[in-house]
Amino acid sequence: VQLQASGGGLVQAGGSLRLSCAASGNIFSFSAMGWYRQAPGKQRELVAGISPGGSATKHADSVKGRFTISRDNAKNTVYLQMNSLKSEDTAVYYCNLDQNGLGHLVLIGGDYWGQGTQVTVSS
Repeated sequence: VQLQASGGGLVQAGGSLRLSCAASGNIFSFSAMGWYRQAPGKQRELVAGISPGGSATKHADSVKGRFTISRDNAKNTVYLQMNSLKSEDTAVYYCNLDQNGLGHLVLIGGDYWGQGTQVTVSS
């Protein structure tokens, strides 16, 4: 499985970005997907996760109401729509695939990681 993330960039505070992560292979639709982020000097943290069928999602409290995770199983792609961006959202964002379900992804994370995409929010 390979995960290719894209969509990061430089944006002003209050702006929006949409991240995408395309997966190779044939396990995408059976796997939970998530986005994590890591800011300089900080630990990697969960941003959002979504169940294999898309019916269940989990968003970190810091992004609730601003970020939305979604997926398109026909395209093997997961998205993260980020609105009302703040300077504290600046980080490298990583997509993650977990074959053990959304609960496992939220607590531990899966075995497969994308390469990361930089999001920089200027104030």
